[in-house]
Amino acid sequence: MKITILTIFPEMFTPLHESILGRAQKAGLLDIREVDIRAYAKNKHHNTDDAPYGGGAGMVMLAQPIVDAMRDVQGEAFAGRRIYLSPRGQTLTQKKVEELATLPELILLCGHYEGVDQRAIDLCIDEEISIGDYVLTGGELGAMVLVDAVARLIPGGLGCGARAQTESFSSGLLEYPQYTRPREFEGLTVPEPLLNGNHAHIEDWQLTESLYITLKRRPEMAKAYLSGRKFTRHQKKVVDAVLERVRAEEAGDEP
Repeated sequence: MKITILTIFPEMFTPLHESILGRAQKAGLLDIREVDIRAYAKNKHHNTDDAPYGGGAGMVMLAQPIVDAMRDVQGEAFAGRRIYLSPRGQTLTQKKVEELATLPELILLCGHYEGVDQRAIDLCIDEEISIGDYVLTGGELGAMVLVDAVARLIPGGLGCGARAQTESFSSGLLEYPQYTRPREFEGLTVPEPLLNGNHAHIEDWQLTESLYITLKRRPEMAKAYLSGRKFTRHQKKVVDAVLERVRAEEAGDEP
């Protein structure tokens, strides 16, 4: 996958070339490039912003440098998605990440200041995406979040094909707790099912803990999982036991 990031602060993206994403790029699985919008400014001082029409605080990014940069990097055979990181965009979810991961190319536009001239959005943006209901100083951090989430789903990107599908949100549940050596640490021990080598018991424990945590922390997510899933008879017993456990805890909390 090729991901191009249009920004006025390309130096902010160094972390995207390190660790797992760095290895994926060296392996040829991922191509991440930052393009400085300032290089496309045609005005006298090569600035990328100006005061907004109608007044108001702050500055607005100019349409011309953005549109020219976008047209230059996408070329004539572009077959991906052009995304503007914006607080008014659709909220980024794992489902959206999975959709974007199937595309061959993404171009991400990072706004700054008070935003971007609407004409740039109208001319060269396919969709707007937000990483949450809060406002940042610019789109750079949002772009990094999106890139990291998408890159993890590229085959071979994590070094383990099944890993991404067993983590929080991908399975429909929050992830179960993880443990490593030693077996005991400051009086706390690793749960017995993880130590006996019985894969069926391990799977039961993982489902139990994932469902329990999701019911307690994200009940709406657990409800969606339970309503859209067909369980085997054995899995149904595991699920029922978790539901009874939660009901018992809730009843014990009542005065």
